[in-house]
Amino acid sequence: MRFLIQRVREASVNVNGCVIGRIEKGFLVLVGVNQTDTVRTAEKMVKKMIGLRIFEDENGKTNLDLHSVKGQLLIVSQFTLYADCRKGNRPSFIRAGEPQKAKALYEYVIELCQKEIPVVQQGSFGADMKISLVNDGPFTVILDSDEL
Repeated sequence: MRFLIQRVREASVNVNGCVIGRIEKGFLVLVGVNQTDTVRTAEKMVKKMIGLRIFEDENGKTNLDLHSVKGQLLIVSQFTLYADCRKGNRPSFIRAGEPQKAKALYEYVIELCQKEIPVVQQGSFGADMKISLVNDGPFTVILDSDEL
């Protein structure tokens, strides 16, 4: 599983001209699921993400987590995080999880986050989405379950 986490001042997701999710200060999280991911993988990833201390404290040091800043989450599925670009110029997505499994794990990630963070918004799995954000920093982190 891969999470591309962007610390944002605000972010929104739009489907067919309608905003379906919007947050203020927090994380925009793009979630990619691979073929070998499990419920346990999702649990480890969410725990790590929520505990990330990447917000600045009063001294300008990145010491604060989502809870400390009353941060919000916008979670969007993104199978292209498993693009394999090693051969040729057209990415392969063979390592991305099958849609049914990926959707179930994506929804589980959202459910876990909702237990921890008061404001959790989401994209629409499999939809053509337009994402808008104001990246704060910019500060972007990639979490990969293979590296945890």
